[in-house]
Amino acid sequence: MGACLALCSLASCASCLCGSAPCMLCCCCPSSNNSTVTRLVFSFFLLLGTMVSVIMILPGMEAQLRKIPGFCQGGTSIPGIENHVNCDVIVGYKSVYRMCFAMTCFFFLFAAIMIGVRSSKDPRAGVQNGFWFFKFLILIGITVGAFFIPDGTFHTVWFYFGVVGSFIFILIQLILLIDFAHSWNKVWVENAENSDNKCWFAGLLSFTFLHYALAFTAVVLFYVYYTQPDDCTEHKVFISLNLIFCVIISIVSILPKIQEAQPHSGLLQASLISLYTMYVTWSAMTNNPNRKCNPSLLSLVSNVTTTPPSGDGTPGTVQWWDAQGIVGLIIFLFCTLYASIRSSSNTQVNKLMQTEEGGGSGGEGVVGEDGIRRAVDNEEEGVTYSYSFFHFHLCLASLYIMMTLTNWYQPNTTTQAMQSSMPAVWVKMSSSWLGLALYLWTLIAPFIFPDRDFN
Repeated sequence: MGACLALCSLASCASCLCGSAPCMLCCCCPSSNNSTVTRLVFSFFLLLGTMVSVIMILPGMEAQLRKIPGFCQGGTSIPGIENHVNCDVIVGYKSVYRMCFAMTCFFFLFAAIMIGVRSSKDPRAGVQNGFWFFKFLILIGITVGAFFIPDGTFHTVWFYFGVVGSFIFILIQLILLIDFAHSWNKVWVENAENSDNKCWFAGLLSFTFLHYALAFTAVVLFYVYYTQPDDCTEHKVFISLNLIFCVIISIVSILPKIQEAQPHSGLLQASLISLYTMYVTWSAMTNNPNRKCNPSLLSLVSNVTTTPPSGDGTPGTVQWWDAQGIVGLIIFLFCTLYASIRSSSNTQVNKLMQTEEGGGSGGEGVVGEDGIRRAVDNEEEGVTYSYSFFHFHLCLASLYIMMTLTNWYQPNTTTQAMQSSMPAVWVKMSSSWLGLALYLWTLIAPFIFPDRDFN
């Protein structure tokens, strides 16, 4: 299903971009539900914008981007600032900020339009599921306009929008991972119990051990490379606290009372959440402006060296392809795809994600009177996901991509450079703590409220 759009012929889809939902859907994925394909197409828009942002920040693009009016033409200085702009440093993040600003506005617009849609009988559902050509034109128009926004304080203000939006998106990532882990564990346990094949149990044990081994290895490496005997106190506290929290959720997940209230809870989910928590911890430490506590990972494992901007505003090279950016991009792609095709039976997660319990993402295509196979309209009685919340999720994803590709560096309006910042560190750490609390809640809620249906 995930490869559906990738395999879809551009020629066949182009012929129906301006049509209604059934036409667009039959061109690309004729045997699927329209709710699934619509989410995939919008996610494709987001991924397309992400690809453009990545291209803009690649080496060699500075010369082309300088041709845009106001984008460092000839090394001119910004009014009110004495020193000249370092184009090699700021052009990349300028373009990423504007591209992601356009995507954020695009998805926020649809989030506002789709508030309160209850079924496909609502006229706005036709806008959600069709008119793709005009949607694409709107996105292009917003993008072009974004590149002509005056500098001023735009980058500084939008940085804080990105921090807040990314904080929320990291929580959504964790919710999706919780849902994925619960579904994974439930399916494999049921397969093992309903068959004589013990490979399912062996698989569960293997992946659980692998996740914990990677998490423990990460903790050891963090202490070795991201702490100093007489410095980096914050890092020592971060690593130790999250290690303790991961041990706590692992113990709670296998308590007899918790197992009785929620039979499908187990160490597989806890191990996956622990591994993700260690990733967020590492990601936070890589934004510490104290270079003594923040070595480049690529410089530790290879001869590749990077020169991130220092805390004093000294310009450096901006590279999205460092380890943090690559891992963050991979997790983003997984969560975006999973959010597009998920059909969860976990009641708590569905409430958090504002979705309904689903019975699968696939369906049988319907052949119309014209002989064309069309996708199934599975939302006549009610939507299977909140249109507005889905667009809000993509809106936050756009902000997260912006922060990931710029390494969460903060624009410095005085030196026109980019620098690491402690706010990014605290945002990531607090999101990891809140995410752990959310996972702990999914474990203890059925025990605390036994009269409620937590499925």
